[in-house]
This record gives sequence, C-alpha cells and structure tokens, in this order.
Amino acid sequence: MKMVNANDVVIVSAVRTPFGRFGGSLRDFDYYELGAIPMREVLKRVNLSPDKVNEVFWGVGDTSACRDPYTPVAARQSLIRAGLPHETVSISFDMACVSAMHAVKLAAMEMAAGEIEVAIAGGATSFGQSPLVVRGLRFGGNRLGDVAMEDPLVALGYKDFNPVSVDSDDVAHEYGFTREDMDEWAVRSHTNYGNAWNAGKFKDEIMPLEIPQPKAEPKTLDIDEQYRPGSNMEGLARLKPVYNTRAITAGNAPGLNDGATAILLMTRKKAEELGLEVLATVVASVSVAINASRMPEGPGYAMQKILKNADMTLDDMAVMEINEAFACVPLVSMKLVVDNDDSKYKELQKKMNINGSAIAIGHPNTASGARIVMNLMYELRRRGGGYALGSLCGGLAQANACIIKVE
Repeated sequence: MKMVNANDVVIVSAVRTPFGRFGGSLRDFDYYELGAIPMREVLKRVNLSPDKVNEVFWGVGDTSACRDPYTPVAARQSLIRAGLPHETVSISFDMACVSAMHAVKLAAMEMAAGEIEVAIAGGATSFGQSPLVVRGLRFGGNRLGDVAMEDPLVALGYKDFNPVSVDSDDVAHEYGFTREDMDEWAVRSHTNYGNAWNAGKFKDEIMPLEIPQPKAEPKTLDIDEQYRPGSNMEGLARLKPVYNTRAITAGNAPGLNDGATAILLMTRKKAEELGLEVLATVVASVSVAINASRMPEGPGYAMQKILKNADMTLDDMAVMEINEAFACVPLVSMKLVVDNDDSKYKELQKKMNINGSAIAIGHPNTASGARIVMNLMYELRRRGGGYALGSLCGGLAQANACIIKVE
C-alpha cells in the first residue's frame, strides 16, 4: 500500500452543481457557463488564485449542446468564463460516461510526469440544451417539401450498435438478474439518497444554485432533481420496459440529466507549499475497454485491474460506488468482481452505493465520474478516513476505476 510522499496527487477541493432532471431547472443554462460554475467555486472554496492552475482536464460528450457545436473547445471556453487566465492550458475530451473520472487520471499522470503541479478535473453535460438534428440538406438541393428532424436522444446509444439499454438488458439476463432485482436496486438507490440528503451528507459536494424565474424571485436548488422520494416497488412495477428490453425501465435507469463537476488536484508538495488541507490522496486510477456489447461488466473488470495494480482487496475498501448507468450495471459488476460467490456478493452490497447513485442522483454523463470521486471522498472524511473505490462504465463498454485514501 502506498505511503505518503511529496509527489502524491491529492485533492484539496471538490464541488458540483445539483444535477437537474431533463427539462428541469438547469435546462436553460448556457453550456459553457454550466461548466464554469464549479470551476469558479472549486477555487473559491480554498481561496486559490486562478493563475495557480496549470491545466484543466474536462470531460465533454455531446458538443451539440454548445453554441459552437463544431470544435467548441468547451474546457477553454468554460475556464475563461470562470475567470482563469487565457494562458491556462486545457483539454476537452470525450470518453462518454467515464470522462470526468478519466480527467482525474490524466491530471495525476501529468503530475507524476512532472509536467504540472495544479489541475482542475471534471466535466459538464447538458441534455436539456441538445438540439434536434437535420441531416443531408447541405448538398441535397431541397427547395420544396418537408424536412425530417432527428432527435439524437431517442434510443440513446450509437447508430451502428444496439441501444446501450438493449445490450445491458441482454447481459443482465445472462447473469440471471430479473426485473424485480433491478427495481429493488432502484428503490434502494432512492432510499439511500434520501437518507443521505436528510442527514446533510450532500452539503459538502453540492453548491446551491440560484435558478432565475421568469415572473418571480430566483429559486434556490440544493438537491438533485432526479431523486424521487417515495419510490417503491409497486410504482416501479407499473412502468413499461424501454426499447423492447425485458427489464430496463425509466425507473431502474437514470435520467437525461444536466450538471457539472470540478475537482482541484495538486501534488502534496504544492498543497503544503500553499498551506492547503489535503482532503484525499489519489492512490490509483485505471481504464479498461471490453467487447462493446458487454457494458455492465466494465466496472467489474476495472475494479479487478485496479485492485491488482494497487495490491489491495475489496476488504480494504471502506465504501465503494459503481455508477448506476442502469441498475443492472452494479449488479452484474459486483457478481463479476467476486467471481459469482453469493456470500461475497451480499457482503459487497453492504459497502456499495450507500448514498445512492445515478438512478437517484442523476447521470449527466461526462460529469459523473468526478461526482463519484468526491462523494466517496466526503464519505470517508465523515468516517474518519480509509480507502474507497469508485468505478463506472462508458460508451461502448469502456470503464474506469479510481481508489482514493483519506488519512
């Protein structure tokens, strides 16, 4: 296990917006401003001058939400909007849902290489700003007649592949998970989130946002809008499966959510030099990719890889999270990582997603990975320290995992 040293990559600040439901409170937020909001706040919380940041690593998926959909350099536009100097280097990149956790990995890699000392890692997604698409007009010569518009959010996935829900449903069925199993996990997610929010657990990570109202005073949003109090098996059972799946419904999957996350990282040496409190240490980060049709297995394989790399076991982890891209994702990956051992599977569940996950919190895809890291970090701090492991899958069955430590 890794010992403390001056070259450790540490977290000194982490924050996110509340996550909005589709068409909800964040639907009208400009995409660049949505990203700038946590960038500003993550620096403000530790009173760090913006010129101390060497680089911004920013997860970006659907750039059609940008006002400049063609090569929008979203990280750069958001960081300038946030007040960082024009001289700040940045990268906007797309690894779908794993992007913001991979941003943490990229920052850590550059610090390990001695290239930088301070970075912001995170991402933003705005499903609410996604436009309808018209294809084939540029050289089509259309002068008369109707024009067909395409909604890229329908059957969300990739045109040359099955919808991700269909592949996930097939893998879940193969593992023996039923609709009831998935609905039970969804109810658990909402219940755990509600208990955690009522206990004040999300106050560390969620920054309240003022939401302008057309004919009234602004309202303050300080809770994730995806959360549905009172979710129960009876209500979920009434929902129909989506896209001809057996068991995946709008109730046991996350929504199309809006939100942004930011984590401020630096070397331990730099944090000490600046007099900043170390909130957590990044112990290890990994990425994997598997067969594109096997997405729910991705986090399980990423967990196996990172535990081997770090020479650690599941027993070393105080808490864990596997993102609920669908309820079947944590269910399948937990089974995989314990090699189908039922007793270990039941024990693993007790440490997993204890504050809820994407089904209750929401899943603004390219922001979620950093949300997982910060939620685990703040949970460890409330517990007095320890190790935590977070993992999530991404488009066409990529996956990342990250282990952090709180002293």
